[in-house]
Amino acid sequence: MPRLMIVVASVRPGRIGLPIAEWVRSAVQEKGGFEIDFADLAEIGLPFMDEPNHPRLRQYTHDHTIRWSERVDAADAFIFVTPEYNHSFSPALKNALDYLSAEWWRKPVGFVSYGGVSAGSRGVNAIENVIVGLGLVKTGAAVEITFAGKQVQDGSFVSTERQDEILAGVMAELAVLAGALIPLR
Repeated sequence: MPRLMIVVASVRPGRIGLPIAEWVRSAVQEKGGFEIDFADLAEIGLPFMDEPNHPRLRQYTHDHTIRWSERVDAADAFIFVTPEYNHSFSPALKNALDYLSAEWWRKPVGFVSYGGVSAGSRGVNAIENVIVGLGLVKTGAAVEITFAGKQVQDGSFVSTERQDEILAGVMAELAVLAGALIPLR
């Protein structure tokens, strides 16, 4: 069974990304077909990139990097649950990506983005060059949530039927791509 890492890309106190990511996790569990690694960047707490060697060398010197490398290496696919900050991407997500290199190579990634009127789409567009450079393969489908805070009730994200349908499409595409890309790694 392929291993899917769900990455909570916001580390801000009071973030709405966590309940959104918990909705994603619940949907994946309900559908089945993936082993899940729930990676909350706030809990992982990677410091600003502090490795002395280039990530492509995989000569990591810090335990936090070694643990992060092992988790990402074990994953077959990713869903990044990410906000848009100032028309761009989450700095915590960029930092987490920058720590590694080969571990990301030829693995599919889907996005669940959120924000104001643009639903986080500008942040996803801004990070596309980064993920392409790392060899990640982006799904065509993406969940984009406008004014997501309005859908968080009592600490839980309440999705719409359309959001559920799109997320199911992202999961289906990730499953196909995960299998297809294994020989290319």
